[in-house]
Amino acid sequence: MDEGQGLSGRHGRRGEAAAVFDALGAEYEHAFAGSAAHRDSLDRLLADLPPGSRALDVGSGTGRPTAQALADAGHRVLGVDVSPVMTALAARQVPAAEFRCADIRDMPVPKEAFDAVCVYFSLLQMPREDQGELLERLTRSLRPGGLLVAATVPVAAEEVDTVFMGQPVRVSSFGAGEFAALLRRAGLVVEAEWSASFTPRHPAGEPEPHLFLHTRRA
Repeated sequence: MDEGQGLSGRHGRRGEAAAVFDALGAEYEHAFAGSAAHRDSLDRLLADLPPGSRALDVGSGTGRPTAQALADAGHRVLGVDVSPVMTALAARQVPAAEFRCADIRDMPVPKEAFDAVCVYFSLLQMPREDQGELLERLTRSLRPGGLLVAATVPVAAEEVDTVFMGQPVRVSSFGAGEFAALLRRAGLVVEAEWSASFTPRHPAGEPEPHLFLHTRRA
C-alpha cells in the first residue's frame, strides 16, 4: 500500500466513526447515562483538580456527563468530537464549555496547555498505532503533574468489525495490562485503576467490561 492509499484508508475510517455517532446522537447519551463507574471516575477527577482548571475532553459526545460535570464545577472545558451531530448537541446542552468538531489526531494540541485530559472510550475506533501516538501527544499537552483519565473496553482486538448499538463499527483495543503499559510508555504514572461491567440501556445493548485509569504526568 502506498502512502496515498494509506491516508485515504485512515480518513475513510474517521468518516465511518463520525457517521456512526451522527446516527446515534442523543441515543448514545441515554444508553450510557446510568454508568455509575463513569460517575465515580468523574468524582475522583473533580476532587483532584485545582479550582479553575483547564480541561480537554477527547471524544466529548453530547457533552454529558464529562464536559458538563467539569463545567458545572467551574473548570474551563474544551470538548473535541469527530461527529457534527454530537458536537452540536454538546454545544446546546453545555453552553459553559467550548466544543470543536474535529478529529483530535488532526488538531494541533498545544504543549502543557491543560490541567486535565479526559479520554473516555474515545480511542476504540482508532487503530492501535494511532492510539499510542495520540496518548503521547495528549501527555505532552498536560502541564507537569497534570491528570489524564482514560476509559476503554479492555479486550485484545485489532481492526475487528462488529456491531455497536445497531451500527457497524471497526474497533481496536488492548487488554487491561497492555493498556496500562501504553499509558506508562506515554509518560504517565497510573495512580488508580478499576474495572466494572456495564450494559447500555438500548435494545441491542450487551454487557461490556469497562476499565478506568487515573494517571498523572510524571
